[in-house]
Amino acid sequence: MKYYLIAGERSGDLHASNLIKSLKKEDINADFRALGGEMMETAGAKIYRYYHEINYMGVWEVIKNLKIILRNLKACKEDILAHRPDVLILIDFGGFNMKMAKFAKEQNIKTFYYISPKVWAWNTGRAYNIKKYVDRMFVILPFEKDFFKQFDYEVDYVGNPVNDSISSFVMDENLVAFFKDLKKPIVAILPGSRKYEVLNMFSVIGEVMNQNKDYSYIVAAVNSLPRQYYDDFEKKYPQVKIVYEKTYDILAHAQAAVVTSGTASLETALLNIPHMVVFKANWFSYLVAMSVLKIKYVSLPNLIAGYEVVKELLQSQFTSAIVSDHLNQILKNETIRNRQLDGYTKIKKILGDAGTSDKTAKLMYRYLEQ
Repeated sequence: MKYYLIAGERSGDLHASNLIKSLKKEDINADFRALGGEMMETAGAKIYRYYHEINYMGVWEVIKNLKIILRNLKACKEDILAHRPDVLILIDFGGFNMKMAKFAKEQNIKTFYYISPKVWAWNTGRAYNIKKYVDRMFVILPFEKDFFKQFDYEVDYVGNPVNDSISSFVMDENLVAFFKDLKKPIVAILPGSRKYEVLNMFSVIGEVMNQNKDYSYIVAAVNSLPRQYYDDFEKKYPQVKIVYEKTYDILAHAQAAVVTSGTASLETALLNIPHMVVFKANWFSYLVAMSVLKIKYVSLPNLIAGYEVVKELLQSQFTSAIVSDHLNQILKNETIRNRQLDGYTKIKKILGDAGTSDKTAKLMYRYLEQ
C-alpha cells in the first residue's frame, strides 16, 4: 500500500519514524512518502518537504507567515494528489493537518490521525471536525479516549510512543568518558527545536549558569537548526557544553534538567530526571493562548498525573532567579526530588508498557484491509 505521512515537528518526526518501521512489518509492500524529517527519511520515507521549512508556532508567527503557510498547504495538496496514497496519516501538528484532513475527505482519500491535536486544551469544538474528516483516530493519552466519547466518536488508545523511544534507547558508549570527565553534577538543558524556543531559553539560562557555578551544563542541540545559534551561545558562555542529537544520552547522565514545554518533558520524566518545564512566547501569542486555554497545566507529566509533578515556569515566571531557585531545590532538597520521582512512577503506571508503534501499525493495517 501507499502511505503518505505528515509530521510538522521534531517529536512527530520521531514517532512517525517508529510507526514507519512498524508498518513495514505488517505490509512488506509498503511505500512511504512524507512531509516530515530526517528520522522519517532514515526509516524509509521519501521526503517531499522537510517539516522545519513549514513549521510556525504562535498566533503572531502564523499571521506574519500566512502567505508562506498557504503556499505550503497548496503545494502539499498537489503532491498528495500526484501520488494518490491509499491512506493519509497525520501526526499531531493540528493547525496544518486538520486542513489536510478536510482536503483528503473531499478527495475521498482515507485519513488516519496518529497523536491527536490537543483540542481538549482549547478549542474543544474542533473535535466535531475531527469526527467529520478523520476515518480513524489513534490517541496516546489515556484521558483522550473519554474526551472524544463526549462527541460520540470512538478512538483507539494505543499507549504512548515515548515509551517506545525510551525502551529502544541504546547509550552511545563513545560519550560515556565525556560525561564522566565532568566532575560537577550535570544539568541538562533541553531548549526545544524551534528558533524562538532556543533563543528564549538561551536568554535566561546563561544568567542561571553564572549564578550557579557548582554544576556542569549540557545543551541538547538539534541539527535542524542553524549551528550559529549554539555557537554564539557557547562563545558567550564557554563553560557550557553543546552536544548534538544525543538528548537521551545527556539525560541519562544528568542529575536535573531545564526543559522547554513539549514532548521532551515526558521523555525527561520517563528517564527519571527531576526537572522543571519552562516556556516563553511573544506576549501577543501568550495572551491569546491563555484566553482560550481550558486546562490547568501545560506540561505532559502534569496533565497525565492530574496534579503538579513538575514545576511550570511560564512567561514572566521564566526568569534566571526563579529557575535558579527551583534548580537548587530539585538538586538539593530530597523531599522535593523524591516527590517528583514518585510522580514519575505514577505516570509510568498510567501510560502502561511500550509497544505503541507496533500496536498502532497493526490496527492501521487491519482497518485498511477492511
